[in-house]
Amino acid sequence: MFDLSQITLVRATDDHFAFFLGEEHAPLDLLQPPGEIDSPGMLRMLRRMVARLHDVGCTGHWLILDGREVVGSCGYKQPPNTSKCVEIGYGVAPERRNRGYATKAVSLLLKEAQADNAVEALVAGTSIDNPASRLVLQRNGFTHVGTREDAEDGMLDLWRFDL
Repeated sequence: MFDLSQITLVRATDDHFAFFLGEEHAPLDLLQPPGEIDSPGMLRMLRRMVARLHDVGCTGHWLILDGREVVGSCGYKQPPNTSKCVEIGYGVAPERRNRGYATKAVSLLLKEAQADNAVEALVAGTSIDNPASRLVLQRNGFTHVGTREDAEDGMLDLWRFDL
C-alpha cells in the first residue's frame, strides 16, 4: 500500500499549466512525475477550463501533490450552476496510477466543495469501461444515478454526491 499522508491539493494557476507545457520554469519548486502529467492537448484543454473558472471568480480546480511532485489534477469542470451543482473531473499521471491518488484527491476535493457556499452537490460521469474511476467515486460516497450516451466518450455512468 502507498503512503497517501503527503497528498495535498494546490489551486491550479495558468503558471502551472505553462510549466507543464514547457513554457516556464517550475513554480514553487514543483516536480513532474516520470513521463508526463497528461497529454499536451489535455493540458491545453484544462488550462482553458481553469481560465474560464477564474474569469468568473471560481477557483475550483487543484493540482494533486505528493510532497512536491504533481501527480494529477482535479476539480470543477465549470462553475456551479443555479442549482448549486457542479460537475467534477480528475486525472492522475499515467506513471502514478493505481496508488490511491485519485481516491484521496476526490476526498480532499469534497472538503473544498463543502467550504464553497456556491456548491450543494457534485456530479461526475465515468466511462462504463473505466472501473478504476467508478471505484474512486464509490469509495468517496457518490451514488450511481444513471447512465447516458456521450458523443465523444460513449456510455457514461452518472454519479452524484449531495453535501
